[in-house]
Formats: sequence, structure tokens, C-alpha cells
Amino acid sequence: MIWRFSLLLAAYLPLAAHFLRMGEWAAAVPLAILPLFALTLKTLVIRFLQVVLVCGVFLVWLPTAYEIGQMRIATGQPWLRMAAIMAGVMLFSLAASWCAGGIRKVDS
Repeated sequence: MIWRFSLLLAAYLPLAAHFLRMGEWAAAVPLAILPLFALTLKTLVIRFLQVVLVCGVFLVWLPTAYEIGQMRIATGQPWLRMAAIMAGVMLFSLAASWCAGGIRKVDS
């Protein structure tokens, strides 16, 4: 359970940091605190946390990667490394969401 919770926390903190960088405290603070609710071990809460992470991938990380990529291409800067990093962040978030489903199960 601890490693699954750690993955969940590690996926939420960059999402919160992204909003904090934009000055959106109203989104950053709840996103930083939200993973703590997984400790309640309620199925509905864990499903909600999973859905928020998946939405974060498609509504935050994917558009951000596209915008940064377009900016880098327009200015003639290399974009492949940025695309690989953003793909890693998105895959990690999706993997953390998938792993969070087993938080209620007892690890042996």
C-alpha cells in the first residue's frame, strides 16, 4: 500500500507544481492535498483520485506538451527531448492512476 500511495503522491505533486508555476494557488493547493484522502481507503475516493489523474493527463499535460512543442519548433529550438520528458510524465501519471486501484488491497 505504501508504494502505491507514494506513486500517487509523486504523480499529483508535479501537477500541483504546474499550477503553482502559473500562479493558480486555488488549483495547486487542493491538488497537493488531494492524495492524502487516499489514506481513507474508501473505494469512491480512490476512484476519484484516479479519474483526476487521468483528466490531468488529457486536460493539462497533453495540451502543455503541445504548446511547448509548438513554441520550441517556431523558435527553432530542439523539441524531441521535451516531448520525451512530457511523454514520461504522462505515462507515469497514467501508471500511478492504474496502480492506485490496488491501494485497498493488502500487499504481501
